[in-house]
Amino acid sequence: MPLALLALAVCVTHAVPRRQHQHMKVTPIKPATIDPVTFAKRLVSMQAGWPRSRNFDCSKLKCVALTFDDGPGEHTWRLLDLLRSRDVRATFFVIGQMVAADKGGHTVRRIVDDGHEIGNHSWSHPPLAELPPHRVKQELRHTEHIVRQLTGVRMRVMRPPYGSTDEQVAAETRREGLAQILWNLDTLDWRDRVTETVAKRASHAKPGSIVLLHDIHRTTVDAMPKVLDTLARRGFTFVTVSELYGRTPSPGKMYTER
Repeated sequence: MPLALLALAVCVTHAVPRRQHQHMKVTPIKPATIDPVTFAKRLVSMQAGWPRSRNFDCSKLKCVALTFDDGPGEHTWRLLDLLRSRDVRATFFVIGQMVAADKGGHTVRRIVDDGHEIGNHSWSHPPLAELPPHRVKQELRHTEHIVRQLTGVRMRVMRPPYGSTDEQVAAETRREGLAQILWNLDTLDWRDRVTETVAKRASHAKPGSIVLLHDIHRTTVDAMPKVLDTLARRGFTFVTVSELYGRTPSPGKMYTER
């Protein structure tokens, strides 16, 4: 962590007193305690190109991108604990309404702080291809606004709910600067909420796969230790979607695998 950035993090913890009228009583305000390292990481996350690529060469490595939709939910924090303990990064496609329901935005902030990629999964999860253009724009922009407000991050990827996309959706995502990320391996964890079944399906990943999962389901999170163990034994490297391609995917373009 650059020393200048850490110094800035320490400096900003001191409150700047506001001017008060002479007849008003001034009550001293105790500065909030902020861990300098955590704050410095937050500042780094606000920079363009977050998350910073770890420079994996997925043209040579067996890379797999685990992606989680529809959160953040009540099981997301436990999933984040697991991923952190194994130094695994993933991509989370969040729903705006779920972000708003997470009071204080603690979970979405942690997703960013832990170095995961965060993507736009619309505000209310409608099939975008069935909406008029102005509604598609609203769905994307409302979610963009709340995520940026809470984390400082400008999302660069999105996933159309249900995979519902067409030329109109592609055009709108291009205007919003968002690449369309679909998948080539659906675990069907939203339908078959059986831990062993989810783990078995996820283990069918091949090099370059984008795996569809949902962090809102307990059974999916329960399956993740076995998924990680199985794929690690097969020599896979776990990457974010952008790391899978070695760059930020192109706005409007649709991706299903490397």
